[in-house]
Amino acid sequence: MTDAHQLRLLAVHAHPDDESSKGAATMARYVAEGVEVLVATCTGGERGSVLNPALDRPEVWERLPQLRVEEMARAREILGVSQEFLGFVDSGLPEGDPLPPLPEGCFALVPTEEAAAPLVELIRRFRPHVVLTYDENGGYPHPDHIKTHEISVHAFEAAGDPERYPDLGEPWQPSKLYYHMTFTLTRVRALHEAMLEAGAESPYAEWLANWDPERDMSARVTTRVPCAEYFPVRDAALIAHATQIDPAGRWFACPMDVQQQVWPTEDYELARSLVDSPLPEDDLFAGIRSEVPVP
Repeated sequence: MTDAHQLRLLAVHAHPDDESSKGAATMARYVAEGVEVLVATCTGGERGSVLNPALDRPEVWERLPQLRVEEMARAREILGVSQEFLGFVDSGLPEGDPLPPLPEGCFALVPTEEAAAPLVELIRRFRPHVVLTYDENGGYPHPDHIKTHEISVHAFEAAGDPERYPDLGEPWQPSKLYYHMTFTLTRVRALHEAMLEAGAESPYAEWLANWDPERDMSARVTTRVPCAEYFPVRDAALIAHATQIDPAGRWFACPMDVQQQVWPTEDYELARSLVDSPLPEDDLFAGIRSEVPVP
């Protein structure tokens, strides 16, 4: 049974490790404030790769699905969140020209009405006030990220409707739906310039050189959540996904103090809202706190 006097946040992600690379410091901040935070992980990441060169060994590949579950358990403990798998199978990231077909039975091929059902049940059971997910492009065009967006929007709209999914619990309507705006041109450029000013080599130079300004999402940001003091928690959670993250890679090339000073927020777009909260915001629970105070 959920506590009627506690704020609740649900973050919906495609794979283990996504929760630690997108919105992790935000979640850690809200956990510290007494908010109940739950991560819904749509797939087990079964078709992922080993992205840490130090672990690129046959015995690691053989155990990869189980290792990703174990890594998720460590990351959620570091973040202080609860977490549930929705039970779908990773679609993999198709490569080639033309792209090969997606594997039969994978998450991306499950019809949205069916794929959203476990999330509707979870929303009705957990009763979140705020839901976090990806934008319509998935943040980047991985088929599982796009499907995560689709089921999140579908479930946000359906969970409060007693005529939809009538067997999946008592209706509950979340108040706000946000999209992660993690990789914006303004943020990456600010970090890049700060590193150059410090006399360091920027890991973002090639990225910026190939950036298409037409696809930049900076103008869509409505909400910037201050959470710089929790960036170390974010990084620790990310490193817990040891098969997926190279601790010597680009994720960690920008010094912590530079990040905290230059861009001390994690950023979001308010996509749906049933409450009054003037924009821009600095709190995902703006417009909700007066009704559900944190104890």
